[in-house]
Amino acid sequence: MTTQHPQDTAVKARRHPDDQPILEARAVRRQYRMPGEVVEAVRGVSLEVMPGEFVALMGPSGSGKSTLLQLLGGLDHPTSGEVFLDGEPIGRLSDDQATKLRRERTGFVFQSFNLVPLLNVTENVGLPFTIAGQDPKSPEIALRIRDAIDLVELTGKERHKPDELSAGEQQRVAVARALVTRPSLLFADEPTGNLDFTTGLEILNALWRSCVDRGQTVVLVTHDAKAAAYADRVFVVGDGQIRDEIVLGRREDHAAGPLIARLAAIGL
Repeated sequence: MTTQHPQDTAVKARRHPDDQPILEARAVRRQYRMPGEVVEAVRGVSLEVMPGEFVALMGPSGSGKSTLLQLLGGLDHPTSGEVFLDGEPIGRLSDDQATKLRRERTGFVFQSFNLVPLLNVTENVGLPFTIAGQDPKSPEIALRIRDAIDLVELTGKERHKPDELSAGEQQRVAVARALVTRPSLLFADEPTGNLDFTTGLEILNALWRSCVDRGQTVVLVTHDAKAAAYADRVFVVGDGQIRDEIVLGRREDHAAGPLIARLAAIGL
């Protein structure tokens, strides 16, 4: 079931009829064998994400949304079903191939910042290049790093270490690090979970700018309607399934009231 509204055209207008999904799940399931039982964390989920979309997977703790994100991002393999990135079935890749795919075409932001304490902002943002054996001080890469830092509005704090930054600034460094390689897809798993409301908005605004200004495709996992309200579409996750899809459309106003009202109307 899809809940659609007049502003649906804001998203549809950005799609060309020949557009192909950048990300697709087809009947994806994930089971875990526990002593005496089999736990089905994801139950036959199918969905599509189009290039340049901001999509939210919203649901309470234990709903299966983070497990679904791990499957979509290639961090875990489905028990059955397929996940496709740019038409390529990522579940059939070897571990080395999957690692290369994640490094080159996806970025991840998690609830914990995972910054290296001894490195400054520039060095932390450039870490993906260092790990890949590239020189982060080369002109082209250095420009990318400065651009990513500017996107998250941390210009002027390039030499600051993590302990010299606020929690919100540290998470913005993590966002810049995820975006600096210019991945096809950015996955964000509860990126505002450790932050207060105002600081959380800084992160959501940074993700929003990356989507609107840079055409970045974003998949956000959240339990919070205020965060989900930034998305073009919201997949409501419950008991390992997509219970509903709510199309909000691309809009400047991120007020959560309309989304909350729609969730209430469908009994969620």
